[in-house]
Amino acid sequence: MPLPDDDHIGSRIRTQRRLARLTQVQLANRIPYSLSLLSQVECGARPATPGFVAAVAQALRVDTSELTGPPAVTSQPPDRLLSLVAPIREALDRYDLGPNPDLTAVRPLPELVTAAETLCQRVRATRLRAVAKELPTVVIELTHTVWTAPSTESWRALASAYRTAHDVALKLDHPDLARVALDRMGWAAGRASDPCMEAVQRYKRGTLWRCATSAQLITSGQALLNGETGREALAVTGQLHLGLATVAAKHSDGAGVERHLDAARELAERVGGEAGEVHWLSFGRTNVRLHELGTSIAMGDYDTALGQARALKLPASTLTSRRARYLVDRALVEMEAGSPKASLRYLADARKIAPEQTRHLPGTRATIRGLVHMSRRAPDSLGGMARWVGM
Repeated sequence: MPLPDDDHIGSRIRTQRRLARLTQVQLANRIPYSLSLLSQVECGARPATPGFVAAVAQALRVDTSELTGPPAVTSQPPDRLLSLVAPIREALDRYDLGPNPDLTAVRPLPELVTAAETLCQRVRATRLRAVAKELPTVVIELTHTVWTAPSTESWRALASAYRTAHDVALKLDHPDLARVALDRMGWAAGRASDPCMEAVQRYKRGTLWRCATSAQLITSGQALLNGETGREALAVTGQLHLGLATVAAKHSDGAGVERHLDAARELAERVGGEAGEVHWLSFGRTNVRLHELGTSIAMGDYDTALGQARALKLPASTLTSRRARYLVDRALVEMEAGSPKASLRYLADARKIAPEQTRHLPGTRATIRGLVHMSRRAPDSLGGMARWVGM
């Protein structure tokens, strides 16, 4: 079921009306305009005048910006998240200022290394707010350390902290800050002379961008690992193939998708098991199957995606962040298959285990939008979910 075009006021009015559990007749009875006009505005056949929008907003008890603003406005994180990301941005900006004269105490390097690793782990457990609060201090202390006592270990830890900053920013819907963090990660990884970490950085850059450069970035990451046969290098190379499969899917390149998925499957067998310890990529057979599902969704092959989603059984060891992403993908394909109750159930499961991540996943909003348009009157549970994500 293709999602409707909601880039006009009428479609937003229809969405808000259904969330309010009103029929067109019931809404028309609450405004000084005809049912015929309301119907034509909702389908985009007639423009909505400012007076009409104001009357509908009052009847639905929503702000007029909910009906007139572009959809991207409502997808922005709540204002309270700005207080979390602003200190991260400031910490990233200190990267080239040398030793920090304002620091009165800095933890020993082993403690900072452990702190950076713990933060990376906690992001995978989707404890985003807690990580966002602690991360700036770790970044500032590590930045001071690399300028006062540079070492491979300190540069590697700083690169890891920058990678965590990227992950937090992206999951909280701040892609601009995520890009800055990746630039910093590349800067630190190069000084650490760690080809695997540099390759991970290029993988992250490639999957963040949505242009032809993505494949070139990821391929350049593979070139850094040519000839490497250790488990770490194999796992990272496998993840890069999964990234290239994702890029190919976005360009509807089915042959490219299969080529890179085949390469990833072969590397997963060579790695053996799930390489969860390798840069927290969790590369392995399960991750390959999750990417099979993701690429099918990206290419709009929902019949295949539905079969893949229903056949996929995640092991208990699956990271919370990946489990939540699977649940949102499952909700999307169930919605596309015309199973709204199952779809809403999977969304609720994702919200339960990883609320901060689920709220900002694009698939969450796409699924809710589709469910609203499938319903003549949105059930209370769907209305609550829509309000939760800011629709």
